[in-house]
Amino acid sequence: MRKQLIFILFIILISCNRSGSVKNEKIISVSIPPFKYFVEAIADSDFKVNILVPAGANPHIYEPVPEQITRLSKSVAYISDGYLGFEITWLDRFYEMNKTMKKISLGEKIDLIKPPEAHNSHDIEGADPHFWVSPKCALIIASEIRSLVIGLNPGRKEKYDLNYTRLVKLIESIDSTAKVKFSNHAGQSFMIFHPTLDYLARDYDLSEIAVEYEGKEPTPSYLKGLIDIVRAKNIKTIFVQREYDTKNAGAIASETGAVLEMIDPLSENWDKTELMIIESIAKSFDAMGK
Repeated sequence: MRKQLIFILFIILISCNRSGSVKNEKIISVSIPPFKYFVEAIADSDFKVNILVPAGANPHIYEPVPEQITRLSKSVAYISDGYLGFEITWLDRFYEMNKTMKKISLGEKIDLIKPPEAHNSHDIEGADPHFWVSPKCALIIASEIRSLVIGLNPGRKEKYDLNYTRLVKLIESIDSTAKVKFSNHAGQSFMIFHPTLDYLARDYDLSEIAVEYEGKEPTPSYLKGLIDIVRAKNIKTIFVQREYDTKNAGAIASETGAVLEMIDPLSENWDKTELMIIESIAKSFDAMGK
């Protein structure tokens, strides 16, 4: 009921603001900050990017504010992940309030990591939405966004193609860095609070162990099992994200002598963040051998 009332208020606010609260600018709305990176890397400043989930917010439970919705109502396109919790709640409403904007769901182009109970390729209930953290998936994201911006502004195709080529080379160099950094660590495990890095783990033959259990805080017995795993595997680092409470990860660290390391997979500085995450995981593996 509360979300329905909020949505009605949004529609009223949008109607009241149709006549100029947002400047005459081409806006592309995106679900999360990393997607802004890809839009600007290819289209430069040709579009204003409206981020629905701001830095530091949890994209599984976030509720957008009126200013974001107003910009969404003026957007020429919306780039969604497709499988984040807040989108499952809001995406149909977003499309309803702006029926003319182009829509792409990046997750539809990705080989998704699905839960064990998924029976076929079309069963995506509970699919892992964190694919942008993988350089291999980033190449797909870049290709989809290139096609989108060319369609929106075909007169700049040459510029967008050139920027896209540069971006692909950068992503490929990050992929090469990951291959080198992880070449001697096949099958090795790292621990993280919220399971954000499973696509990175899959693509480079690593194993992600999550503290969070099925989207919930771990039970005492599960927490004890994680402590046993940290000791058995000699894990020295537990990765945490600023969107989540670090209490349980801290309890494991306190019991085992591991250290907490903050990462920010939702940063809009995708390239620098990606290299930092790769370097941090590689260093954590090196520490396990000491």
